[in-house]
Amino acid sequence: MVALRMTAVTLVLCGLAYPLAVTGIAQVALPWRANGSFVASGSELIGQRFTQPKYFQGRPSAAGAEGYDAAASSGSNLGPTSRKLRDRIEAEQARLIAENPQASGPVPLELLTTSASGLDPHLSPEAALWQAPRIAAARGMPVEEVEALVTAHVEGRDLGLLGEPRVNVLSLNLALDRKGV
Repeated sequence: MVALRMTAVTLVLCGLAYPLAVTGIAQVALPWRANGSFVASGSELIGQRFTQPKYFQGRPSAAGAEGYDAAASSGSNLGPTSRKLRDRIEAEQARLIAENPQASGPVPLELLTTSASGLDPHLSPEAALWQAPRIAAARGMPVEEVEALVTAHVEGRDLGLLGEPRVNVLSLNLALDRKGV
């Protein structure tokens, strides 16, 4: 009888009270996170593929056969001595250099390597700015205007000290589309 009562109490506490309390706190403290981030063309929390020259491209993805598969979130698990990894990075670098002939400096490393989840929706401001000349040319707008848009969309460190400044690729691409160019 004691075991049944303990099971019932544990079920009520862990199966009902705790999840309801956490959900309630999240709804009050962080409703924009607790309710997800679905927008008409994707999610700001999950990276996705952008292939048209007029859009910023995020990090490559190893999640799923075609990449960016949220059901198969994972990294490539290829190590630094992997020939397959070197070949993929070299091919990605050649593609990016060919698609971004006006870009200055080397290709930012994060545009060549996948994230641990394969679904990272952010880039560093530097990686976004590296792509700005291509986007400006594709949209027929001044590069300074694209750079200003990137700067305006930089998200700071969480709580002022965690992580690095970053740019959400989907938000940035949607802002470009809103400009109507």
